[in-house]
Amino acid sequence: MRFLAYILLAVVCIALPVVARWQAAPQSPRRSSTQVRAEDGGVSEMMESIVVSAKPQAPFTLLLETEWVRTLADGGTITLVNKRRIARDSDGRIYQERWFLVPKNGNIESEMTTIQVSDPHAHTLHNCFLVGPKKNTCELLVYKPTSPAVDLSEKASAGELPGNRGSFIHEELGRQFISGVETIGIRDETTFNPGVFGNDRKLTVEREVWYSPQLDLNLLSVRSDPRNGKQTFTVTNVLLADPDSALFELPTGFKVVDHRQTSPPEPN
Repeated sequence: MRFLAYILLAVVCIALPVVARWQAAPQSPRRSSTQVRAEDGGVSEMMESIVVSAKPQAPFTLLLETEWVRTLADGGTITLVNKRRIARDSDGRIYQERWFLVPKNGNIESEMTTIQVSDPHAHTLHNCFLVGPKKNTCELLVYKPTSPAVDLSEKASAGELPGNRGSFIHEELGRQFISGVETIGIRDETTFNPGVFGNDRKLTVEREVWYSPQLDLNLLSVRSDPRNGKQTFTVTNVLLADPDSALFELPTGFKVVDHRQTSPPEPN
């Protein structure tokens, strides 16, 4: 089950790349070495999550709840969930936890896999692994802060997609408070014509977000895509204050491995 959880772990963007899967072959009693073989086909699925910018003077601590529902060919569903803590201080430093996705209402408990600490002034991102082959290691990468996280002006257009690929509809939903924070709602619907992805009929992707300009953060994000299912990210337990500075310290006893390709930018 842990292997399944690794495959389903949310990291960057929704994608379905075709990859070769490596597995350990059955070992003969006469042979002591482990063999691996490549199998044809297979997919690796990665989940998009909310974007957290390095906005200064907008500190918070929150809990992000994720639910991923996928529909099976027989009409049944598979639902995976997790919860993780995210924090940002007044300097724009970001702390994020990554947890395994686990079956909803199941008997498997989630487990924290990674702690991520980014610093926009030092331009550093540390990924500290708590499980797996990189356990007790923090990988150091160059961090390029993004702000704003959401540009509503990019969503203000609607019409036909280039190349006769389909059409796009944009709708403004007004305002509402989520966890005591005012948000602006938008809904986008993109319909792709047959043949764009090898699809034999029109395919519609819907996305609804409720964005907080104060925090530069989506407090509710719902994405429905027939290829990947429905993904819902809900922010709860928002505290609008500087988090404990200890959160931004690397875990004790972890080895730091520098993976930066070039010299880091000079600190601001």
